[in-house]
Amino acid sequence: MASKKKDISIVLCGEAGQGINTVSEALLFLAHKNGFNVFSTTEFMSRIRGGINSTEIRISPEPVRAPVERIDIFVPLIRRAYEHLNKRLNQNTITLGEIKTPGYSIYEIPFSTIAKELGGPIYTNIVAVGAIAGILNLKLDYLNDYLIKTFQRKGDTVVKNNIQAAKTGYEKAKTLKINLLDINFTVGLKNKEKIMDGSEAIALGAVAGGCNFIAAYPMTPSSGVWTYLARHSKELDIITEQAEDEISAMNMGIGASYAGARAMVTTSGGGFDLMTEGLSLAAIQETPIVIHLAQRPGPATGLPTRTEQADLELALYAGHGEFSRIILAPGTFEQGFYLTQKAFNLADKYQVPVFILTDQFFIDSSYNVKSFDISGIKIEPIVIETQRDYKRYRLTENGISPRGIPGFGQGFVNADCHHHNEDGHISEDLELRPVMVDKLFKKMRLINNDIILPALTGPSDYKTLVICWGSNYNIVKEALESMNQKNIAMLHFSQVYPIDPDTESYLKKAEKIIVVENNATGQFAKLLKLSTGISIHESILKYNGLPFSVEEIESAIKGLL
Repeated sequence: MASKKKDISIVLCGEAGQGINTVSEALLFLAHKNGFNVFSTTEFMSRIRGGINSTEIRISPEPVRAPVERIDIFVPLIRRAYEHLNKRLNQNTITLGEIKTPGYSIYEIPFSTIAKELGGPIYTNIVAVGAIAGILNLKLDYLNDYLIKTFQRKGDTVVKNNIQAAKTGYEKAKTLKINLLDINFTVGLKNKEKIMDGSEAIALGAVAGGCNFIAAYPMTPSSGVWTYLARHSKELDIITEQAEDEISAMNMGIGASYAGARAMVTTSGGGFDLMTEGLSLAAIQETPIVIHLAQRPGPATGLPTRTEQADLELALYAGHGEFSRIILAPGTFEQGFYLTQKAFNLADKYQVPVFILTDQFFIDSSYNVKSFDISGIKIEPIVIETQRDYKRYRLTENGISPRGIPGFGQGFVNADCHHHNEDGHISEDLELRPVMVDKLFKKMRLINNDIILPALTGPSDYKTLVICWGSNYNIVKEALESMNQKNIAMLHFSQVYPIDPDTESYLKKAEKIIVVENNATGQFAKLLKLSTGISIHESILKYNGLPFSVEEIESAIKGLL
């Protein structure tokens, strides 16, 4: 009889093509319908078949949004799964299935035999879903609804066999008499929330921001944002364009924005490299553009299906010449939604490129969230009806020229990639040159008024300050909650450029400053020092392609205290 827990970590591991994603989606749906909070994250190789992939699912009555090292239930679908996850398995791990290996005990359920009796190995993954549901004592009725919805297009026989596969796995698991969850169903979530992944959060934020044009060339892990909007393009009235390459995608976005659209591009690492000339074009034209940059490990192709936070400096310094920009880095799906919405307003207001910086971990993780509150959301397009004497780059005190678009008014809207005068015509007036460069940077003073402040979690009288940015928010937060030390606080940045000027006061209060990042060189720590003049004492860095776990952060912080 296994000891009961209130937080279960389940890991399935097998080859690409064995339906691990189907298991993950089905379990998330089933557990959440039973009243639990859920979380999942995947790690997978860059191949369609073969390799070795795994997915982690956490189920709890309390909110869970971060990966953990421990595995409570392990379902190996191939023998190599044991070696792949050896460091995470322990004596309390319950191994379930039929793949045995010396040195590990297993609760045997013949997944493949059951599947074969029903028609073939394609049902193996659903047998596993049923078995896990049985161990967790989840109500299986909800799963039938999911299977009908998921497989009805394949015919009644497939639906019937999947339902029977789940039922048989469930009944087999019940005979093992394992009860892990110490929780009554009535204690769970009373109001069911929506399960989504990071791509959907960003895409919905774009919709809320008034996005009506998105261009992209498919590139992992950024493609999910584009495909979500493409799937719903008709009902949302959004033009979605798959370009022949990233150069074209960026130029399409700039052209659409010039014409009056609220435009976005989505890409990753090497794809954004190709967009950098276009980035400079948007800057000198002062054409608003929102860029979703989903990070993955480089250089070059690197590890295309893994995660990293190594492109902060790329976003910060990309593009030849000097110009203003804004970089946002959401840490939660809620932030992903609201910051993406805000990005469109900021781009329009200041006529600058605005980045949404995510990563594979953020994009491919899933968890339940409350419905987004859109009551306070406003779309703030700032476009004027032009007069005959309109000057696109009229010099103003704050550096922001009134923005016109072609066909709206009597004026001529001229945008040019050269150094230009107020009319937008090419100019080599060397006295005008510094005036126009200064114009681009005058905006920064106003942008500072719209800075999204870093969020402090924990005591205000801290001695140790743990700083993180972007997707590490939930991981660091849970680690510090687990440590429960009164003198440690977390400062999370969801806007990483420009840095809030008051950041210096947070740093000066701390006796020890620790920055957590998924890169090798401490890019955000360097940016903090550049912005505040204060040196960072310690960094916790990880750059093997995997996200931090809660235990890793907790152990690393303890080692630095």
